[in-house]
Amino acid sequence: MLLGMRRLKRDWQVGDGREEALASHVLAHARPGDLDDNIRVIDDFCATRSVLINVGDEKGEILDRAVERSSPRLLLELGTYCGYSGLRMARVMPQGARLYSIEYSQANADIARRIWAHAGVADRLTVVVGTLGDDGTTIERLRSEFGFTDGAVDFVFIDHDKDAYLPDLERIVQERWLHPGSTVVADNVKFPGAPRYRAHLKEVEGKSWRTVEHQTHVEYQSLLKDLVLESQYLGEPAS
Repeated sequence: MLLGMRRLKRDWQVGDGREEALASHVLAHARPGDLDDNIRVIDDFCATRSVLINVGDEKGEILDRAVERSSPRLLLELGTYCGYSGLRMARVMPQGARLYSIEYSQANADIARRIWAHAGVADRLTVVVGTLGDDGTTIERLRSEFGFTDGAVDFVFIDHDKDAYLPDLERIVQERWLHPGSTVVADNVKFPGAPRYRAHLKEVEGKSWRTVEHQTHVEYQSLLKDLVLESQYLGEPAS
């Protein structure tokens, strides 16, 4: 497990076949249309067969509680990967809520769609291939196709390229998608780490954000420490 985690820290999104192996395993062993069973099968695969970089069961419970507290109608995820966190959010978000998840890898986006369809939640979750830091195409799609208007986004989960955490948060704020009370949850802030993101939120604590740091562990083990940051947007301070 530790050897696998060191490789993931170096290479991050693996693309060596384990994601496709997960999809095949889920479709073969999880009950179709049973959301809980699909989550269970993914957790078992990641804990016993192959290390993958989804949020995991321990940190997934932190995400669950944040979604439940927010009761969001429109959710944005940065980093779909294989769709596991999308499943967890679908299980606890209110009826009628929609999640739009941004994923730069077409292969991973296809895997997530297959898993979501198998779990019976494809009508509530949409994966958009791209990045917020591209030439503006992805941001324009979110605005024009998916209703990302001013103040519309209630909840954001950030779990993609760690160097992009802060720039993408700043893009979201600049687009004015958030409203006072919107929640942003960020995974892996300690391992592999997003120090600029954490430092920024400390700098603006009590001004434009209020943040709680959840002490936890890297997915599917109990040795490596990690941090999940849960931040509530207060609005931009008056200039």
